[in-house]
Amino acid sequence: MPVFTPITDADFAAMVRALAAEIAGEGVTALVGIGRGGLVPAVYLSHATGLPMHSVDYSAQNAHLAAPAIARLAERTRAGERLLFVDDINDSGRTIARLRGLLEQAGAARGGVRFATLIDNTGSAERVDHAARTIDRATCKDWFVFPWEALAPDTAIAADAAEIPDRIG
Repeated sequence: MPVFTPITDADFAAMVRALAAEIAGEGVTALVGIGRGGLVPAVYLSHATGLPMHSVDYSAQNAHLAAPAIARLAERTRAGERLLFVDDINDSGRTIARLRGLLEQAGAARGGVRFATLIDNTGSAERVDHAARTIDRATCKDWFVFPWEALAPDTAIAADAAEIPDRIG
């Protein structure tokens, strides 16, 4: 049985403030919330930093649906913008790897794309540039429940956690 660890509103706000402080002065020109888990953190981070926010829907893991947004974002990097993609957690690294690949295929400028997460798994196949908190899935099998996810029925949270049993087992 997984351990469900709630992230309180206060914890969430502290993580956003930590990311805001970490990215200050790095020349980020816009934030990109990764749908679905990165949208709320990106909105909060946008308010905390004053940076504009865009979004890319990758919640369905469907490259075809994300392609138009990816193409527009890649074009922005070629025009000199530095985009910070924001997600809730870098767990396996699958989402970040796929988005990096799609952005590269779309011709994003080298150095124009960075990633930030609230929680970063040090054992992930992908690295992020910024994280408010780090964990090691080899020892921490908790399923983190962010404030927006806490509104879902317990059965839905358990189903999400069970999608990749190695993360929590």
